[in-house]
Amino acid sequence: MFELLKTDTTTKARLGKLTTAHGVVETPVYMPVGTQASVKAMDPRELLECGTQVILGNTYHLNIRPGLEIITAAGGLHNFMNWQLPILTDSGGFQVFSLAKIRKVKEHGVEFRSHLDGSMLFIGPKESMHIQRTLGSDIAMCFDECPPHDAPAKEQRHAVERTIRWARECREQPRAAGQKVFGIVQGGNNPVLREECAKAIVPMDFDGYAIGGVSVGEPEPEMMQAIEMTVPHLPTNKARYAMGLGTPAQMLELVARGVDMFDCVLPTRVARNGTAYTKRGAIGIKGGQFKADFSPIEEGCDCYACKNFTRAYLRHLLNVNEILGLRMLSVHNTHMYLKTMADARAHLAAGTFAEYYREFIVNFKPSAKVMAQRQKISPAA
Repeated sequence: MFELLKTDTTTKARLGKLTTAHGVVETPVYMPVGTQASVKAMDPRELLECGTQVILGNTYHLNIRPGLEIITAAGGLHNFMNWQLPILTDSGGFQVFSLAKIRKVKEHGVEFRSHLDGSMLFIGPKESMHIQRTLGSDIAMCFDECPPHDAPAKEQRHAVERTIRWARECREQPRAAGQKVFGIVQGGNNPVLREECAKAIVPMDFDGYAIGGVSVGEPEPEMMQAIEMTVPHLPTNKARYAMGLGTPAQMLELVARGVDMFDCVLPTRVARNGTAYTKRGAIGIKGGQFKADFSPIEEGCDCYACKNFTRAYLRHLLNVNEILGLRMLSVHNTHMYLKTMADARAHLAAGTFAEYYREFIVNFKPSAKVMAQRQKISPAA
């Protein structure tokens, strides 16, 4: 159940809460990505200390490794990974996009060749929902087709038609106890297709609705347009989830446009390359200017990394390939993402979101390197 608590009077930002079988999620919310039952370089204790409310798992990857037999024997995904708060599982639909070279889209689902050993796999609406039911996630996503942003109009239309048909099949499948299911709206950057897809899926009465087909390599203005042309067609009394994005500033831009939920691999991905996020943008800690910089990654940040280590020390660790360096940047970046959403919730409650949002956007300067990373999101991030 999603409860809308407040809508900002200046923007379209919303304060809400989503009740799941494993707890209440306060929105707007960032969800760290645990594709293979682990958020890269972080343990559950660190995630909790950072304020994580819900994490993601991936249907395609977990079905391959460790496989449903092992997860069932462990008592479900929560027990297997020792995470007792909510979990959302992607349906495998994103792999229709990201594994385009090793898959074939058919009317009833998608044939994949395993990225591990080349063996043939098939995932359709029934298979995806069966996997997610076995995993026992709190929120399962409908199986959809996510075409490239520059796909021809005919291909976009076929993807929307399949997404609608597959959503109907997903809706009919049994669920795990207490499991919620979100529908997904596709349509690329075509307002007619976006509206058509939303108007077909919303009456199916899912527990929430996701905006798919964004942050798949398109320029940022097109991403914003796709969100803007979809949100008006989604119900106000259900959670809205923009899948697979973005930078902290992009998330706030979309909160202001009425989106409630986000996930993105960037915090831990760029950390592994030595990049840290701050309120003023991204900085490369490996740089020589930090060799004797004994300040924290970000002044005023209360994450474990900032309270205990300096830029100089973290730079040293990164440059000698010590794992602690990338782990601490992962902790800081994840904390920064979660804190940005926590601050957004606090300002929404106080009626000062518009001021917070404007100040954040003015000060945040994304680096070209990080934006290039956003263009290359992979399925195993």
